[in-house]
Amino acid sequence: MHVALAKPQVRGFYDKPTGAIQYVVADQTTKRCAIIDPILDFDERSGATGTKSADALLDFVRERGLSVEWILDTHPHADHFSAAHYLKQRTGAPTAIGDRIVDVQTLWKAIYNWPDFPADGSQWDRLFADGETFRIGTLPVRVLFSPGHTLASISYVIGDAAFVHDTLFMPDSGTARADFPGGSAARLWRSIRDILALPEETRLFVGHDYQAGGREARWESTVAEQKVGNIHVAACRTEADFVALREARDRTLPMPRLILHALQVNMNGGRLPEPEANGRRYLKFPLDGL
Repeated sequence: MHVALAKPQVRGFYDKPTGAIQYVVADQTTKRCAIIDPILDFDERSGATGTKSADALLDFVRERGLSVEWILDTHPHADHFSAAHYLKQRTGAPTAIGDRIVDVQTLWKAIYNWPDFPADGSQWDRLFADGETFRIGTLPVRVLFSPGHTLASISYVIGDAAFVHDTLFMPDSGTARADFPGGSAARLWRSIRDILALPEETRLFVGHDYQAGGREARWESTVAEQKVGNIHVAACRTEADFVALREARDRTLPMPRLILHALQVNMNGGRLPEPEANGRRYLKFPLDGL
């Protein structure tokens, strides 16, 4: 017997500078919601930070009469700062990420030479293990460990919707890169197979869109559409095929321009560095670190 899946209300907010999408996922019965992958604005040329993107989420929540139950990150992002800490301060909602964040913290504390950094995930209120479940209002949520892009990546399966971050992109754009420290194209392939094993009608919400061919930004597809139309999945019959394709593609890509800025903030739960004696905050860069 086919069981009807809960159908959360999903609103995506596209961030043009980074191509990233923030989400508000709501239970229409209880008016409770979660915010997924929120962005803290940052301009690397001036060093300016801002909350315009995150405040747009709060405006939407207020206008719709919603209450924020969770602030969720899918992984430590390499191309934008997380606004999780800011939104926790504004809403009081708990923050969460996958429990393998400790592996990313251990890796990057060495890159940044921060021997005293606590690589224990204590920067979040909750660390989710693979297969763990929780709720947003009455909506059931299942955590799906889906590494490859990073060591800690997870997907959130919420009723008929799955938030698959940087695994699959829209079908015309293929899949995410797997060449960051701790990345693995083979592991990414297995994560993609797990996602595509969800029911075919499952709505898949991606973490980025780079507007292939100059089209309008898009961030929603289905498992069925990805199986048939994803340019990387359809081109690869085996894991070996995918690894060869993905690694060849990754060799042509420059590192994201904000990776060294962002990881030191995002592995700290979205907290900016503490002010120094003069009241200013400073980022730290490992020269030649990557």
